[in-house]
Amino acid sequence: MAVTRTGPLTKDTTTIALGLAQIRVGASAANITKQHPVLTASDSIGALANTRFLGNAEYFKLESGFPMLEDATFPLREAAGLECAFKEITPANMALAKGLDPADYSSVHTGKVSLGTLAAPVILRVEAIYTYPDGTNTMNIVFPRAQVTASIEMDFAEEEPAAVAISIQSNRSDSGITNAANPGNACWDDKPLGQILWDDGTGFTTTTTTTTTTTTTA
Repeated sequence: MAVTRTGPLTKDTTTIALGLAQIRVGASAANITKQHPVLTASDSIGALANTRFLGNAEYFKLESGFPMLEDATFPLREAAGLECAFKEITPANMALAKGLDPADYSSVHTGKVSLGTLAAPVILRVEAIYTYPDGTNTMNIVFPRAQVTASIEMDFAEEEPAAVAISIQSNRSDSGITNAANPGNACWDDKPLGQILWDDGTGFTTTTTTTTTTTTTA
């Protein structure tokens, strides 16, 4: 007699997510028109202790009557972010945690990060590249305009590397953002906080529409 399997069964083992995503940080303005991942492995912040995607949506529910019943639901706000903790303690990573531009810190063992200089975090492009265990398929999270915030804590232990936790918040990237130094772009109007893309290993393709104009002279 065959054994009947019950409960939710795996439909495709290649979709099982195991391991950490790679967090890459780069310039926002220079890449604002790029909807697909453009940062490279060299832009990675290095070894991580954890990675976590957060997508938050809030709604207002209108209820009336007695007993009250729901009449309507209205969307209020949406937010997207990433949380991670980096293990490689470098000037660039510490600057990132302080809300500074890590591109200004090229050396891994020389440099300084000043304390007591609180300012608004710089605008950066952040990409999280998650590779599935098969080594081919990827899930890619793209934040065209993001800011990094952290309350820096470093715990030094005998046998465990220190890990500094940071929070990455996606900012609006649509054409309504007119910041001269870090503007938005119309390509993000239908996805102002960025997007999540899957790639089966063949890469991303961009469709370009060409319009031909014919002029007739009488």
